[in-house]
Amino acid sequence: MAKKALPESLNICLTSHRFPILSRATDHGFLWPIAKGLAKEGHKVTVLAASSLLKKPEVVRDGVRVFFLHEGAKNLSHLNFQMAVRQRFAQLHKEEPFHIVHSIDKSGYRIGTRKKNLNVAIAYDVEATQMSQLFAILAMKQDTLGSMLSTGLATAYKFLTTYYGGDRRLLSTADGIFVTNPQQRIILERYYLYPDFHTYTVPYGIELGDLTPKEKSLELRKKLAIPENAHVAVTISDMTEVAEILPVLRAFEKVALKKPNSYLMIVGNGPKFKNIEFEILNLALGNRVIMTGAVPAQEIEDYIILGDVFVNMGSRTTGFEPSTLEAMAQKKVVVGSEVSPIANIIEDGRDGFLLRPADSDSMANVLVEIFSGTLSADEIGERARQKVVDLFDTPKMVQATLDAYRKILINTGLYKKQ
Repeated sequence: MAKKALPESLNICLTSHRFPILSRATDHGFLWPIAKGLAKEGHKVTVLAASSLLKKPEVVRDGVRVFFLHEGAKNLSHLNFQMAVRQRFAQLHKEEPFHIVHSIDKSGYRIGTRKKNLNVAIAYDVEATQMSQLFAILAMKQDTLGSMLSTGLATAYKFLTTYYGGDRRLLSTADGIFVTNPQQRIILERYYLYPDFHTYTVPYGIELGDLTPKEKSLELRKKLAIPENAHVAVTISDMTEVAEILPVLRAFEKVALKKPNSYLMIVGNGPKFKNIEFEILNLALGNRVIMTGAVPAQEIEDYIILGDVFVNMGSRTTGFEPSTLEAMAQKKVVVGSEVSPIANIIEDGRDGFLLRPADSDSMANVLVEIFSGTLSADEIGERARQKVVDLFDTPKMVQATLDAYRKILINTGLYKKQ
């Protein structure tokens, strides 16, 4: 049978357990801006997600049709989400066949196992794998022989259990994998043995139209009882790992001794809130660390803006953290982990700082230098914003995503080469 020509207008299905459309663009990094951009270019875009703040089973906005499978009278909440996605996809696919499915997490896996029968291509975001667990272990490495050996063994064990425990099966169904940085691409090829020519690098980011520089909220400063001349470092935590926040606290203990007018603000809540509070009291930082508790998504930006420095030592993700990019766009000095994806953006000492997460001494030195004015925070912040504006241009990302979709579809052999 002769191969078909690839149509100009594609019918695209995006699947993701979470798909917010009412809150900040940064809540899910890239998905909503990309979906809107693809629809604007004339492609049909359908999203399958779990639940909505609107509690509606279907929403159409900006040309994108979103089905929330756990909403409405005839919802599919009795099914595993992967099965619910497959069932709803089969119905829609029968009405009007899709060309490609882009699964942001594992939700599209059941479609992938039947892709040949369905005559559809399937691509996954790298976050569908468990690669982030490897980054979390690497972040704990210290400059001692014992730490290097134990970290190496832990990383090898985690890789074997995650790869053979699910990632291998998922990757076998993929026609393409989307990564956000070169580090992910190298790991996929070297360790996961995934062909490089099926990997597509698109630096998914945030909708910069919402990130114009904003003024600090004096009302919020008063609410948090932060003196007007104080220096503030801000970090965001889901408080699921005490070990992740502990080096930041130890670093700030040293900062507080040298810079009495400095404060650390920890935004967020989670199961280890009390444990972290206990560590703060142990370090005698009770009145110098502000724990905000849970903050509504639309207000997080105000807390980031209130700080002089944004600290993100987390490495439990393989993608760019939207809050970090947002801080850079707001001209904040970012102190990030050298083993996280942000290391692919920040040039250490020029538009931010990269440190080993466990190196509290270096972290303290950097914060003291920034708060003392030894380093030009304004210049670093300006360069950070420009870096984000240059790299995360939404129209460019939409075009790169579309180019990748077309290459994936050609590589399946279902369509003629253009």
